[in-house]
Amino acid sequence: MSGGTQGRTAASITARAADASGSGAVHAQPPALLEVENLVQRYRLPRERLFGAAPELVALDGVSLRIEPGRSLGVVGESGSGKSTLARAVMALERPSAGTVRFLGQDLNALSAAQLRRARRDFQMVFQDPYGSLDPRQKVLRIVAEPLDVLGAEAGDVRARVLEALESVGLRAADLDRYPHEFSGGQRQRIAIARALVTRPRLIVADEPVSALDVSVQAQVLNLLQELQRQHGLSYLLISHDLAVVDHVCDEVLVLRKGRIVEQGSPERLFGDARHPYTRALLDAVPGAFPGRRRGTRARAGAMESKPARP
Repeated sequence: MSGGTQGRTAASITARAADASGSGAVHAQPPALLEVENLVQRYRLPRERLFGAAPELVALDGVSLRIEPGRSLGVVGESGSGKSTLARAVMALERPSAGTVRFLGQDLNALSAAQLRRARRDFQMVFQDPYGSLDPRQKVLRIVAEPLDVLGAEAGDVRARVLEALESVGLRAADLDRYPHEFSGGQRQRIAIARALVTRPRLIVADEPVSALDVSVQAQVLNLLQELQRQHGLSYLLISHDLAVVDHVCDEVLVLRKGRIVEQGSPERLFGDARHPYTRALLDAVPGAFPGRRRGTRARAGAMESKPARP
């Protein structure tokens, strides 16, 4: 790894598997925007026998990560690896079986309902499906304003805040009185992003934000996310199965397998010199991805079709 890449990795997000053993002294780290410690999430399954013990599914097993302000962390893995479970835990939509989720030093699962509601103004979520995440019976003004209503914002400020959020994602004032079905898929996802932005958060959790969109639209939305990060200093926790999407947006990448972190690092290191067999298998499953960056592997001709060019 080059000195520049090492510096970028050390200055960005640190993430580690819970079972990694430390060999040196522990150094104090500055406060993080988001810090997850030894997160475990178990689900009890239906009993297979009348008098037998109910089996358990371990969706997350000792996951730890840290995101600094203004940085982006990508989480990749196959279906069932625990990616969406991690997103729900970070959003405090589910209480973990063990471990802690701290945002700005606050343990989210120790907060009261009212305290958690106030804390959520600083972290919002963008869901995978731009068709299913917007109420088709509501106009855009009402959809985007919903988080402000929950937070008890002054009625006089709501329309101005909604318009500001819409304009930041490239939509117009005339769109306030339209319904979701009047927009394309890419425009609907822009509305979903505007809804997340309207509280002026510091962290956005994006769960497969472009997987339901056409390839030609994916690059537009990804470029928008990067531009919003530059304008507002946002941090992202980006969940994706698409390695090219993570490579385009993120400063650091975690690879999840069966609820455990098997590898982490910068995109340059991870996609150029993957060390874990599972990471290499994910890369090999995408023909033509990252040509020339895979040491020890024959470079394939052509880039992956869904990978947008870096701005």
